[in-house]
Amino acid sequence: MTRRFLRGVAAAADLPAAAFDMDCRRCARLAAFLDAVRAEYPHYHCRPVAPFGAADARLVIVGLAPGMHGANATGRPFTGDYAGILLYATLFKFGFATRPEARGVDDGLRLIDARITNAVKCLPPGNKPQPAEVRQCNAYLTAELSTLPAGAAVLALGRVAHDAALRALGLPSRRHVFGHGAEHALERRTLLFDSYHCSRYNTNTGRLTTAMFEQVFAAVARHLAPERTAMGVA
Repeated sequence: MTRRFLRGVAAAADLPAAAFDMDCRRCARLAAFLDAVRAEYPHYHCRPVAPFGAADARLVIVGLAPGMHGANATGRPFTGDYAGILLYATLFKFGFATRPEARGVDDGLRLIDARITNAVKCLPPGNKPQPAEVRQCNAYLTAELSTLPAGAAVLALGRVAHDAALRALGLPSRRHVFGHGAEHALERRTLLFDSYHCSRYNTNTGRLTTAMFEQVFAAVARHLAPERTAMGVA
């Protein structure tokens, strides 16, 4: 994947410059891990993964971090990840994506009034970022969420994403407790929605079912209904 293409991914989102840095190496552990992975898989992206979607999107989905052989390989959030199977199928079902499957960055898939990002932009060992790494990366999420329009929806996939979104918005977590299906009223008619992460573990164990995930998206769609109707989205 070329440097020119990487710059194009970041520019396509039209986000503030502070919202993403493809050359970031602030977290020594993550930077060293990416170097090791790149040596083993030289054709992988192995850099911070840029947000996918428009800066003015009314729905922002916050995941945890790129997956080893998914987003870390392809350079696009949840693309190639097992978790992306349920996520993109659901986005398509509710009119937020043009295709139900994410096969690669050149698959033609577009998001509609939605953007996908992660609490941590770099692949962490064992898919588990350390708390300090989540805090270090939060400056990017803070800049990104600064573009939220009034009446927007933020969907946090898992507790770490939930806490990261609250930190980025300057809100105390003690007043907004994570829970699958929970909804939290924020400023400017914005709502924070919670869901268990659509990971392989959660879906295989039944902690998160397709029906449960779709119920959360149905609530998101209802919240955004007036604007989506104006856009001509069912």
